[in-house]
Amino acid sequence: MTCPVLVAGALALLGVAGCTEPARQSQPAFYRDLGSASAHVDENEARAIISAYRLNAGLNALALDPDLVAAAQQEASAMAAADKPAQAEAVKARLARDGQPGAEVNLSAGYRRLAEAFSGWRDSPQHDRVMKAPGVRRMGIATAYAPGSKYQVYWALIMAP
Repeated sequence: MTCPVLVAGALALLGVAGCTEPARQSQPAFYRDLGSASAHVDENEARAIISAYRLNAGLNALALDPDLVAAAQQEASAMAAADKPAQAEAVKARLARDGQPGAEVNLSAGYRRLAEAFSGWRDSPQHDRVMKAPGVRRMGIATAYAPGSKYQVYWALIMAP
């Protein structure tokens, strides 16, 4: 005869074991280290974070625009190849010539995580102004890795009406 207490205990352990959450396979995109050739910023995560920040400031959310993502990737890759950040005004002029008038840009280097880039931009009045630009509706963001650079990770954020 089986002891009812042992059966109940065994069933309870099986029930608890079945309710546990599976182990996470990777870090959240916000904290993922982008310091490698295979790593790229999660554009959707970045859009969600910047949109939430804008909504908190009474502004509209943003849509991810594939053309702006491609333009941001081009700028990030160019900065990585040159091993120096570009000038925002030159990039804005180039975007206007390419059919994106009124674009705003954040260009930076050295941040290894989306969390670091977002915090750095938020704490810089010039970069924060871009993230809170009124009238923008779309965005693109990209990173590029330069292993021999002191900065290693280059960032481009483009926001446009």
